[in-house]
Amino acid sequence: MALKKADIAKFKKRLEDMRRQLTNSLKGSTAEVKTPDEATGYSQHQADQGTDDFDRTISLEVTSKEYGILRQIERALEKMDENTYGICDITNEEIPLARLEAVPWATMTVKAQEKFEKGLL
Repeated sequence: MALKKADIAKFKKRLEDMRRQLTNSLKGSTAEVKTPDEATGYSQHQADQGTDDFDRTISLEVTSKEYGILRQIERALEKMDENTYGICDITNEEIPLARLEAVPWATMTVKAQEKFEKGLL
């Protein structure tokens, strides 16, 4: 069953809200990672420096994952403009409504996503 216009409008609003939140979060995270630690210097203990480096690495990984989700959100919004939202990019099958409710940026069915992640596509 194809998505109704009301469903698409609801998902579009959710995706736009998520995009706005992620963009704001990424601005803060990027600035935090780029800002050099003012406390660095010879007086700082090596363990403190190691902790700071670890924290920066974690921030970079989180930021990377957020950028990935942001790209997926952008793709889902593109699909709405193309009138293909809710259709799998790989199999052209309909993506179940329950999946879109859980992951509104989904552009593949679960089976296609699994094959894609395993490198089978």
